Amino acid sequence: MLKRYLLAPGPTPVPHEALLAMAAPVLHHRTPQFAEIFRRVAAGSRELFGTRQPVLPLASSGTGAMEAAITNTLSAGDRVLVVSGGKFGERWAQIARTHGLEVTEIPVEWGCAVEAAQVAAALRRHPDVRAVLMQHSETSTTALHPVERVADLTRDSDVLLIVDGITSVGVLETRMDEVGIDVLVTGSQKAIMLPPGLALIALSDKAWAASAKSTLPRYYFDLAKARASFAKDSTAYTPAISLIVGLEAVYRLVEEQGGWPAVYRRHGILAEATRCGVRAMGLRLLAPSAPSPAATGVWMPEGMDAGVLTRYLRDVMGVTVAGGQGQLEGKIFRLGHIGYADTFDVIVGLAAVEMALKHLGADVVLGRGPAAAQEVLLQMYQG
Repeated sequence: MLKRYLLAPGPTPVPHEALLAMAAPVLHHRTPQFAEIFRRVAAGSRELFGTRQPVLPLASSGTGAMEAAITNTLSAGDRVLVVSGGKFGERWAQIARTHGLEVTEIPVEWGCAVEAAQVAAALRRHPDVRAVLMQHSETSTTALHPVERVADLTRDSDVLLIVDGITSVGVLETRMDEVGIDVLVTGSQKAIMLPPGLALIALSDKAWAASAKSTLPRYYFDLAKARASFAKDSTAYTPAISLIVGLEAVYRLVEEQGGWPAVYRRHGILAEATRCGVRAMGLRLLAPSAPSPAATGVWMPEGMDAGVLTRYLRDVMGVTVAGGQGQLEGKIFRLGHIGYADTFDVIVGLAAVEMALKHLGADVVLGRGPAAAQEVLLQMYQG
C-alpha cells in the first residue's frame, strides 16, 4: 500500500468537511437556497480579505482574477510597474503586455523581497505609472514581499496597488482596507482549502473609480456586472456552485477551530518548524531573509537534480512536493505548509526528504530535520 501525501504549495489537501459538503446534490444557482449560502460566503470572504467591499467569486483559477484585475481597472497604453521576482511576477508582466499596457519591471533576485525604496525610485522615474502589480507571497520563490510598505507609497495617490494574494490570503492576516490595497485576488486551491476553480477578487473605492474609466475589453470578467449581481446575492453567470458550497463549509470549520487568528498562528509555527528542520539537515533556504509562511524553498545539495528528488518522493514514497519553476527548475524543491496542513504534515515532509536524499547519495543524517522541527511544533500544543 502506498499512502499519498500532498505537501505542495498548491493545490493543497481538502478537509473532509468541505468534501462532504461538495458531494451533496447540486443546487440551482438561481434559488433562495443558494442565495442564502451565497450571503454567508460573502460575509466570510469580507472577513478573510479585511474589507467592507464585496469580494466577488469568479469561476476560474487565480490567474483569471489576475487578468480581471487588469482589464477592469486599466486602459491600453497605461504604464504599470511590475515587481518581477519570480514566475508569478513574470505572469503579471505577461498579462499586462497582452492587453497593451506599458510595462516597467522592477527586477528582484529570485528568493529575495523587493525593497520599498526600489518601488519609490521607480515611481519617481515614471510619474505616469497607473498601477503597481505585485505578489504578496511569491509562490515560485517562497519569498514574502512587503505589501504594507509599498502601500504607503500608493495609498494617497492615483496609483493603484494590485496584489496577487494567492498564497498569502488565509495564511497571513489580510487587512485590505486598512493597508490600502486597491485590488486583491486569491484562489481556492491554496489556504482556502478547496479544489482549484474558484477565484476571489475585491476592489477598493479607488479601484472601482478607475474601473468606470477603464477601456480594456472584458465580458465574462466584467466586475461591474459581477458587483451588480452580488448585490442580489447572485452571480452574473453560472458560478462554481459546489466550490461556493465548499467555501461555506471551510468558513464554518475555521470558525469552529478558533477563527482566522488561530489559522495564522498555525501557519507561522508550521513555517518556522519547516525552516528549522531544513537547516538542521544541512540544506540552504531559498528565501532566508524574506520567508513566506505558505511554503519553504530549499536548494538541492551540490550536484544533485531536484527533479530526480521530487519524482522519487512522488512515485516511490507517495509524497508530492513541488520543484522549481523557470530559472530555478532542477535547482530547488518546495515544501508546502499551507491550508489544510498540520504538525505531522511537516514531520512527514521532512522525514521523507531526508530518506529520499539519503537514497540518492546525499550526506544526510536521518532524524535531524524532524527532530529540530519537533522542538518548534511543540508550540502548537501550548496555550
